[in-house]
Amino acid sequence: MIVFDANLLIYAYDTGSAYHARSRAWVERTFSGAEAVGLPWHAITAFLRIITNKRLPGARFTMEEAVQIVDRWLAQPMVRTLVPGEQHWSLLRRLLIEGQASGALANDAQIAALTVEYGGVLHTADRDFARFPGLRWVNPLT
Repeated sequence: MIVFDANLLIYAYDTGSAYHARSRAWVERTFSGAEAVGLPWHAITAFLRIITNKRLPGARFTMEEAVQIVDRWLAQPMVRTLVPGEQHWSLLRRLLIEGQASGALANDAQIAALTVEYGGVLHTADRDFARFPGLRWVNPLT
């Protein structure tokens, strides 16, 4: 399963991003591919929070437009949302401690825990995920 981090989703829709074209092409190929895609709710809400934030530079979407984008993702047959299961707390706890996560990295630890729980590979441009033992991750933009 390909698990998405928010940054790739944001780059794909932020035309001002230096990673826009590569990320957009990769996201479109991935959503239309045959492999299962997992979207953590943290990644979805981070996308909504950032892509609609008028205080950030560049063109931003209205919430209605952004929600319609998410609706299109979730309508894809290979896409599923990832929710914590029974092993989530033990995985999250271990990754928080062993990954020495604090502050904002606690959200990254949760995405890492979901990825491990579902047996997926996290796709992200964020190198901070290297701190989490047992997490398989790749940067599809490199």
